[in-house]
Amino acid sequence: MKKVLLTIAYNGHNYCGYQLQNDKPTIALEMNKAVKSAFGFDCNVTGCSRTDSGVHAIGFCLTVEPKNEEDEITVPLEKIPIAVNIQLPNDIAVLSASEVPKDFHPRYSAHKKQYVYKIHASKIRNPFYENLALEYGREISDEGIEKMTQAATFFLGTHNFDAFMSVGSKIENTKRTVYESYVKRNGEFVEFTVTADGFLYNMVRIMVGTLLCVLEGRIKPEQIPEIIKSGKRERAGFTAKADGLYLKKIFYNS
Repeated sequence: MKKVLLTIAYNGHNYCGYQLQNDKPTIALEMNKAVKSAFGFDCNVTGCSRTDSGVHAIGFCLTVEPKNEEDEITVPLEKIPIAVNIQLPNDIAVLSASEVPKDFHPRYSAHKKQYVYKIHASKIRNPFYENLALEYGREISDEGIEKMTQAATFFLGTHNFDAFMSVGSKIENTKRTVYESYVKRNGEFVEFTVTADGFLYNMVRIMVGTLLCVLEGRIKPEQIPEIIKSGKRERAGFTAKADGLYLKKIFYNS
């Protein structure tokens, strides 16, 4: 067993994102330590994406393979989640493990990613949702959800999403294809789900901020295509807090 794909979930509140950073707590740092302890040797741990500080994951994917050729992962696949989870803090967990080919890459082999953003739409703050959803502080009517849904449909298709990228980002190719973009009620939550072939820095959080501006009447749904076409960040809405954002699923070709 040379290369293993792990699917993990984590509460990102206590971390500065996934990617390794000097002297900062990250998901990658914890995963590196955990797999070394579980397998008994250093491993190359490669993630499917960078997630920002405070962002969570339901189905983040990463690969693990020995750094040295003489080392071999001998723990049975079905026991790897337990073996690694013992070494992890309680806010990170391995959900499953599978063997993948040597040339498989968790980022470049993916053809779609899906995020969900959770808004707690209630007048009453719930302490159990602290850091796990955007506390909106008010209810959202069915009419409001319809307005947000109408606006969300304009994200569908292939566009240059410069207007939905943080200022200062060095990404030059801003063209992305959005396959799904919808808003729905889920109990006390209003959730925005978006699936695309890739995302720009803070793209989903800016989309959410824009949808909330639509909800509040500051932007009209039919203005979204014009905002996209303009390529101007100042035309779109604010950047919503990281608390409500979850990487939900990575899609790979079977």
